[in-house]
Amino acid sequence: MNIKLVVVGKLKEKYFAAAIAEYQKRLSRFCKVKMIEVRDEKAPESLSSTEMEQVMAKEGDRILSKVSEREYVFALAINGTERTSETFAQQIKDLTTYGHSDLTFIIGGSLGLAPAVLARANDQLSFGKFTLPHQLMRVVLCEQIYRALMINSNSPYHK
Repeated sequence: MNIKLVVVGKLKEKYFAAAIAEYQKRLSRFCKVKMIEVRDEKAPESLSSTEMEQVMAKEGDRILSKVSEREYVFALAINGTERTSETFAQQIKDLTTYGHSDLTFIIGGSLGLAPAVLARANDQLSFGKFTLPHQLMRVVLCEQIYRALMINSNSPYHK
């Protein structure tokens, strides 16, 4: 199994980088993990709706350039489907059992994901209505992927 995270922006905080590195190490026993950062578009605080769409479109183009046709894509979106860790684990198990060995997770920029990215996604995943820093969301996503794989291996980690 190959897992790829395509994320907008650079990870600057050392403590988040250390947490992600730890989960990548743990995940390496189950799969290959790749983190791809695409450049975020500089945007002032006050943008018109047209300017917001342009920023999201540029970031979306960068994201989509890192995604191939064969990948099963999860877009992290606040309006996506919430699920339990067990349900997420079962979904990953089902996907890999039925021919989807390349799973990609996309975390957008501060304005969200472009409609083109959401249209490309096979599924939209939500971690709730909270707004989280994108760097923290990377850590949370890595932990939940690890948790899902531990559930699927009948490990006591999940308990």
